[in-house]
Amino acid sequence: MREVTIGEAARESGVKVTTIRFYEGRGLLPAPPRSDGGQRLYGADDIARLRFIRHARDLGFDMAALADLLDLAGHPDAPCDNADRLARDRLVDVRRRIDALRALESELERMITACQHDRVARCAVIESLADHAHCGGPHARLD
Repeated sequence: MREVTIGEAARESGVKVTTIRFYEGRGLLPAPPRSDGGQRLYGADDIARLRFIRHARDLGFDMAALADLLDLAGHPDAPCDNADRLARDRLVDVRRRIDALRALESELERMITACQHDRVARCAVIESLADHAHCGGPHARLD
């Protein structure tokens, strides 16, 4: 079995070294064995798990969902209802964020269109930012 250092595991998985250590600390990746010199050594299963984690994070799964998905992946004969539920929950969240982005887009377009491009004293963008009552409708902050 081929084992690689944390740097090589990072290159092969696309996950930064510091993030690998973070995942180990959170229990998402088991603590690897160490070489005689004390270096962490990762095998193919560890790299596959890191790729799984990276892909799930790229899709926006939070840490709790990720832990559940990793647990499910470790039980290949189990029903996939929970994985489906986690993916559906993520889709609902994505759609909510898309709706919020569309509302933000509309508000920004309205502000720009209302601006007469004259002076800051009569600028619709500045007025809207200074007083929420000038906004055309509800919009949420996205972090």
